[in-house]
Amino acid sequence: MIEIDSLEKSSGKIIYSSDRQDILSLPVEKIKELFKLSGLLIFKGFDVSCDQMKAFSKQFTSRYIRDSNRTFVDDFLGLVDQGMYALGPHCENGTTAFRPDAVWFCCAVPAKQGGETLFWDGVRVWEELSEELKQLFISKKKIIFSNWYPAEAWKHFLGTGATLDDVKQKLNSIEGLTYAIAEDLSISIEFALPSALKTKYGDREVFAHSFMMEYSETGEMDYFKTGTVKFEDGSLIPETAVYEIQEVLDRLTEVIPLQAGELVMVDNSRFLHGRRAFNDERRQIFSLLSYLNF
Repeated sequence: MIEIDSLEKSSGKIIYSSDRQDILSLPVEKIKELFKLSGLLIFKGFDVSCDQMKAFSKQFTSRYIRDSNRTFVDDFLGLVDQGMYALGPHCENGTTAFRPDAVWFCCAVPAKQGGETLFWDGVRVWEELSEELKQLFISKKKIIFSNWYPAEAWKHFLGTGATLDDVKQKLNSIEGLTYAIAEDLSISIEFALPSALKTKYGDREVFAHSFMMEYSETGEMDYFKTGTVKFEDGSLIPETAVYEIQEVLDRLTEVIPLQAGELVMVDNSRFLHGRRAFNDERRQIFSLLSYLNF
């Protein structure tokens, strides 16, 4: 038997099983419709293993991708626990041209204290921004993100067997992207992303940018002074905008202390995620990144 409950500060839903129902028995089409409406599904009481996570996610996935910054236990299943520091609000690969549709998290071992997973509904964040700030993002049209990848990170684009010609062909096919290849075969990329974004489902206006995690809690803008993030016209994101966005994010933070066996399915076009700091080396949360088949 399952029950469905709503989160307090977002459109996200919690799906409970009172009798440890096999998560693979859930109706796929119903889960798809619920996901398109809510953008975040948290499955509790199903006692999900990593193998079940992969089998369940496969029902909704056209293909998986890798994040070169993670430790992998197989081809696509990775550990999120790079360090024990806090992570601010971001969408996975949100500053790149390789943003997956969905992020999947499965908790194997929670931290004894801290380490809670944080979520922000980007639709509600956008709704809470001032009209002045909304118009700024609309009028600027594009945000430019700069990234650098060493040669060994080509798997980030195409897979470990990719050749330089494969990478060039892929990068040449992406609108709004320019790149340069250095003598050591590292690649510098600039990617233009719409500053006013829309959700994958419902075409709703959304704040789903990852640049806020680069600011310190005091609003220092050292990262931005390097020119790593800027509007298309070359101007920086105003300090007043940073403070306003942070204030809205603080009010709309969903704090989820994931327990062992719990699974999360996240719409990466709508929800930002992060985590609180922790001090427990046993903590294990696994993740998958995928493009969806619906």
